[in-house]
Amino acid sequence: MSRIVLVRYGGVPEVARFQADAPETFERGTRVVVNSHRGVELGTVLEQAPPMEEDAQQETADSSDQQHIMRRATEADEVCCAELRTECEGQFPKWCERIENWGLQLELIDLEWLLDKKKLILYVLIDQPSESANLAIRAAASGFETVEVQPVNAEGLVHAAPTGKTCGSGGCCH
Repeated sequence: MSRIVLVRYGGVPEVARFQADAPETFERGTRVVVNSHRGVELGTVLEQAPPMEEDAQQETADSSDQQHIMRRATEADEVCCAELRTECEGQFPKWCERIENWGLQLELIDLEWLLDKKKLILYVLIDQPSESANLAIRAAASGFETVEVQPVNAEGLVHAAPTGKTCGSGGCCH
């Protein structure tokens, strides 16, 4: 039976509902490997939601973009996460230099590799939302295909407003 679990994840934390298909329960504070909207990463369980009704479970199971808990995190996962954090600390000055050389008006505040190292998240403090899109374009043009730019402000993550345009039409940062 599927359960929904609230999990906190990300360098600038997000909280989301994740589907847990495994028979085990996850206590508050349990470290888990999740497949989030960003990819494979570590998270921390906050709370288990009450069981869902059968119709809602089926609807959730049918969702192709459903975020789910893959497994309980292992010691190897934690070591990998720590190594990736160290790597990001080493890359931070290089990314700051790139941003300055590209003449972008934003400030890099953190880097985060996802656990499977398929994506590097650049957290940037911005005044102008278009600058984060410019950074994504510059990074891709320079051969950094696995980079996602995540703008933040004093309130936390900044999510782009839907434009109704499709990817590639100038309506997003890709």
